[in-house]
Amino acid sequence: MSVGVLPGVGLESLDAYRAKVALQQPTWPDAGALAAATDELAAAAPLVVPAAADRARERLAAVARGDAFLLQGGDCAESFAEAGALRIRNKVRTILQMAVVLTYGASMPVVKMGRMAGQYAKPRSSDTETRDGVTLPAYRGDMVNAHEFTPGSRVPDPARLVQAYRISGATINVVQALSDGGFSDLRRVHEWNQGFMRNPAYARYESTAAEIDRAIRFMAACGADFEALRTVEFFVAHEALLLDYERALSRVDPRTGAAYDTSAHFLWIGERTRQLDGAHVDFLSRVANPIGVKLGPTTRPEDAVALVDRLNPAGVPGRLTFVARMGAANVRTALPPLVEAVRADGRPVVWVTDPMHGNTITSESGYKTRRFADVLDEVSGFFEVHRALGTVPGGLHVELTGDDVTEVLGGSEEIDDAGLARRYETLVDPRLNHQQSLELAFQVVEMLRR
Repeated sequence: MSVGVLPGVGLESLDAYRAKVALQQPTWPDAGALAAATDELAAAAPLVVPAAADRARERLAAVARGDAFLLQGGDCAESFAEAGALRIRNKVRTILQMAVVLTYGASMPVVKMGRMAGQYAKPRSSDTETRDGVTLPAYRGDMVNAHEFTPGSRVPDPARLVQAYRISGATINVVQALSDGGFSDLRRVHEWNQGFMRNPAYARYESTAAEIDRAIRFMAACGADFEALRTVEFFVAHEALLLDYERALSRVDPRTGAAYDTSAHFLWIGERTRQLDGAHVDFLSRVANPIGVKLGPTTRPEDAVALVDRLNPAGVPGRLTFVARMGAANVRTALPPLVEAVRADGRPVVWVTDPMHGNTITSESGYKTRRFADVLDEVSGFFEVHRALGTVPGGLHVELTGDDVTEVLGGSEEIDDAGLARRYETLVDPRLNHQQSLELAFQVVEMLRR
């Protein structure tokens, strides 16, 4: 395995992507308005600083070695209307609660990362949407257009790029305040989990919660510095989909001369935009952030190795994460050849499971949904594959919300088809609710023990 250095390119080389095919980009109707928006973003303060992105890469290097576990969670697509402090707090709380359970179950640190403060754009299977004979541009996320099915709402508006930047900055401020201000105190988070256990539906996890309680009391008896545990490190991440936005927020680190995308600590390339000769791979190959790529069931082993060649040729630990989104029916057969090929290559990669995107179905009543049992089955298959190959199952990448929505079927709450209508709030893909997210964490602990 060769271990080298990160990309050391200036901003001008980032523009090489413009000569490539860029899929999933909106058709902006006003070139002048787009230029004005990107100029404003290019002159704005960074949302994250390169040193913090470097810390994220260091933490992911530990994940690749098997010395830490990654928990990445948040909305499928954030919306401007739900960027209030309460919603942000609920999401952060859910991730922290899951992290406490996983830290105990995995017996290692958990790297906490939110799909937030930038997840305002989504790839779509079609450029248009038709309802009752009316065809309009598809909704591509609040960063591009509005969800309302009206001609005016669906016109891509570059001013939304600037609005997304400002709301993302406010979101990061709230996340930082929660991370630093005692909200993340280990004892407080564990108390929340004890509240979760009071629901009889979750009685099967009572013994694990009791073990965590004993561990915390043991730490206290040993004189553990709980003041040092009042704060946590929390990173933000999103799919680097809209290249106009990502390029405008790229900056050169004066320490090294390397370019960073300062819109987030960690960025990933989606399944629909991971073409080796495409614009997204080219752009992210030239920034020094830790990056990820979603890999679906059609990925070939040679594709995975070629992505390593393009995105982490020097084999920098923590630089590259592969997020497998195979579907429960495919994970046990489609994932092993990829893991084996990457292991044979020798350069370090973080392996993470996304058990959401490969398990989407349409319910009998017409809702886009997922079955909680399928989500669990894909996670279980992910662990089984890595256990059989002797490789490291690095973490979870989950679409979740901190609210009590009803978007995913099943779980101990037994949400059924009729129950989806109670609080189906997502604008794009269904998310695990607060209770289902915690149940997933406890189930993963049981998998780790097996």
